[in-house]
Amino acid sequence: MIAKMAIDSAGIAIQRCAPFICYKHVLIFAGLVGIVLTSILLAGCSSYSSMTNIYILGLSYTNSTLSDLSPIEKNLSNVLNDLKGAAQLEVRTGYFGMCVRQHGILWFCSSNAHGLAQQIGPENDPLNLIATASRFKDDVLFSGLFFMAIILVLFSCLLVATFPGWHSEHNESTGSDIDVAPFPSRPVSQIATSSAVVAAMLCLVASLWQHVGSVGAAAMAETANYGNVKSDIGAGAVVLGWVGVVFMAIIAIGLAILVSSLLILDRLTDD
Repeated sequence: MIAKMAIDSAGIAIQRCAPFICYKHVLIFAGLVGIVLTSILLAGCSSYSSMTNIYILGLSYTNSTLSDLSPIEKNLSNVLNDLKGAAQLEVRTGYFGMCVRQHGILWFCSSNAHGLAQQIGPENDPLNLIATASRFKDDVLFSGLFFMAIILVLFSCLLVATFPGWHSEHNESTGSDIDVAPFPSRPVSQIATSSAVVAAMLCLVASLWQHVGSVGAAAMAETANYGNVKSDIGAGAVVLGWVGVVFMAIIAIGLAILVSSLLILDRLTDD
């Protein structure tokens, strides 16, 4: 009974709010979701809690042996295996931080790779996985495109927020109130569209850069260590990056449709 009343109350609230939700609110919501997802991606590996699951590349020691190695490669694998010893270290890297843990117990996160290496100790990282992950973070990853995309989408959302919404006007001929929505300013809508399109393209390039770079680095790390190092790509970071692209594309496409509709309407009225 209580659940039914709650559902009915929620339905009534939605019905009351529905008339106030218009096209611009949907676009703003899509843009803000894209900003939030991209921000979470950039904040990966910056804390000891749940952010350790948001990482671009993960490296860890393993004892797997590749079967298709030549005699020379087998000797190199054995040398690296002897050097590795019983080390059990896992390293994860994000755009601005790194996290490491031994024996799967406790994560230590920092933006300073040298400090993490000293805290762990060189004897626990004989193949320099921390240094390798740090080089990947500094030389391969680039967060500038994501930051530019966030700024442009936020600017576009602010412009969309200035679009006039629905309001009631009194119709003197009929004597009743009607709901009308004035057209947004042409220059403002065009600037908002351009910003959203550029932001979506930047986010697409950044996500593709991140994906290709992490896959290449993961393959190189495993190949160069001949089965002594295991690498993995952070699924959470991949999902956040591409879903962020989708939401930024939604606001870009939505604004492009709006501008196109206004242009078509102008041509029809001119004719």
